[in-house]
Amino acid sequence: MLLKKTNAVLGLLSSIALLLHMWYNCFAYLTFYYNPNLTKWTSLPFIILTCGHAVCGMCSVFLMGDGTRLDLYPAKNRKTILQRVSAALIFPLLIVHLKTFDALKVNAESGRWWMFALMLILQLIFYAVVTLHTAVSFSKACITLGMITDEKKLKILERIVWCVFGISFLAVTIGVTRGELLMFIMK
Repeated sequence: MLLKKTNAVLGLLSSIALLLHMWYNCFAYLTFYYNPNLTKWTSLPFIILTCGHAVCGMCSVFLMGDGTRLDLYPAKNRKTILQRVSAALIFPLLIVHLKTFDALKVNAESGRWWMFALMLILQLIFYAVVTLHTAVSFSKACITLGMITDEKKLKILERIVWCVFGISFLAVTIGVTRGELLMFIMK
């Protein structure tokens, strides 16, 4: 149970760090303000917390056999399936995310607009996958830590979390994509 609680704490802290990272980058792209130190300080804590969360999550699933029988209660396990599939998709898309800016620049300069468009689409999928995983996982972490025990409070928390992450997703999607288009296409 210590592993699951540690994972839940790291997941909640990662969620907060994710929001900070998203909001800062949205601000940076909307205002064309770039501060390498601020970029580092909004991404490093997020990276460290998320790596710890990912390791604990994988250990929980693979070493503890946590919930391996998802087929028994398919309706009740939809969120767990979404949580795990989105977690698995984060890693390959993260590699693309880390290289997106450079790839957009190179493809815009060489006129490979289909690759430019593909990178934008993959970036949006990454945003969606990370946001989905975090929104689905947030209330589960609160349950694991004993912060939520009432079904009514759980529903309220889930609505709030989906609103916060939904708005953040839309803001980042619009802000960053707009900024990239202005930088690389409208030159």
